[in-house]
Amino acid sequence: MALFEALFLTLLAGAHAELPGCKIRITSKALELVKQEGLRFLEQELETITIPDLRGREGSFYYNISEVKVSELQLTSSELHFQPEQELMLQITDASLGLRFRRQLLYWFFYDAGYINASAEGVSIRTALLLSRDPTGRIKVSNVSCQASVSRMHAAFGGTFKQVYEILSTFITSGMRFLLNQQICPVLYHTGTVLLNSLLDTVPVRSSVDELVGIDYSLLKDPAASASSLDMDFRGAFFPLAEGNWSMPNRAVEPQLQEEERMVYVAFSEFFFDSAMESYFRAGALRLSLVGDKVPQELDMLLRASYFGNIFLLSPAVIDSPLKLELQVVAPPRCTIKPSGTTISVTASVTITLVPPNLPEVQLSSMTMDARLSAKMALRGKALRTQLDLRRFRIYSNQSALESLALIPLQAPLKTMLQIGVMPMLNERTWRGVQIPLPEGMDFVREVVTNHAGFLTVGADLHFAKGLREVIEKNRPTETRDPTASSAPPPSTAAV
Repeated sequence: MALFEALFLTLLAGAHAELPGCKIRITSKALELVKQEGLRFLEQELETITIPDLRGREGSFYYNISEVKVSELQLTSSELHFQPEQELMLQITDASLGLRFRRQLLYWFFYDAGYINASAEGVSIRTALLLSRDPTGRIKVSNVSCQASVSRMHAAFGGTFKQVYEILSTFITSGMRFLLNQQICPVLYHTGTVLLNSLLDTVPVRSSVDELVGIDYSLLKDPAASASSLDMDFRGAFFPLAEGNWSMPNRAVEPQLQEEERMVYVAFSEFFFDSAMESYFRAGALRLSLVGDKVPQELDMLLRASYFGNIFLLSPAVIDSPLKLELQVVAPPRCTIKPSGTTISVTASVTITLVPPNLPEVQLSSMTMDARLSAKMALRGKALRTQLDLRRFRIYSNQSALESLALIPLQAPLKTMLQIGVMPMLNERTWRGVQIPLPEGMDFVREVVTNHAGFLTVGADLHFAKGLREVIEKNRPTETRDPTASSAPPPSTAAV
């Protein structure tokens, strides 16, 4: 009985779970590029390690080691990979650190001071980043686990007390190795939870597309990692800015990602595009009015000839009035994605009126237009762009079949007017595109679009348009890092 109840609750939860309109998969092929850029940044961060002064007494000798600085870092062997439940794992082995510090030694009445070059060898670091969804729907590094160790240190002592330093070298370097172990993990913790999160803060979550419409890229659940990829489900829904709380139910086919040959894959369902068109419809943007000189001259003449009988019966003050052609979409357009291509179906009303100055408009005709547009998607930089083309077009009368027959001569010029006057305006807007949820400084390159039944996928490679350091420095929080702050992990996270 308990098993039946658990199964029922699982099915019930699944029935009410929100489907994603957009999915992104990052594959292991992207990690090599990310590792190269990330290690370059990590080297610079590790070079900021600050090691506390080492003071003490050994018999009659008093020593003070201070001003310890990392002068060089070499990460010779590293691996970055996905790991289920840990999300992202970085392993560094056999690295080395170059150090320089100031020595001070007092033996009875003899004092010696100077600088020493040292090296830490056999440095091993193992750190895991746990990625999750925060309450606002943003992807975050929620935890960093770390183990670090330095297997050996060597210091090149010199000066008056060289032989004395050689005797004490094992004691001093052992103490420095212990202190160095304690400083590596706090740096990595700060890098992950503060600096990398400042980079992830540049991924759009809920932002405006233009002055009318916004888009919601909230994560619906925590990212899911496998041995070869990281999958993220985004809401992928547009909304009119004037109705910020409005949401469209997602009844489309859930997009699926199966491929892993490219660095990244992005999938969009029909819902993604339907929500965009419904948002613009609700915002009142899907309407066009042409008056007077804005109506093409040939079309103006043809319309006046077609409705000559109606115009002839009007008063002289109205006959020569400017012509007005108004197109208004009467229902939200709908997108259909098939393996053969993507189409958008539009139904609009077409109203033809005369607009006499200082008098009410005089309607000549009202008709319905059905149009089918083909849509080609492309990913440029980090924007999804669309190119529309008018494929099918027909008009018919709302009054009678006989009037519909009379409208046949208008179909060709109206279609030409749409292709020349309307489609360029639409494409100017759709080609500007909408941003994909990707961090600042990263772009898509060499993309390939593939259509499926109910969704499309875009496979692409990644390119760093800006260096990781440049982006993080631009978005770095104003707080400075304090290794002793409570946000840093306890020193025990470093393996000694």
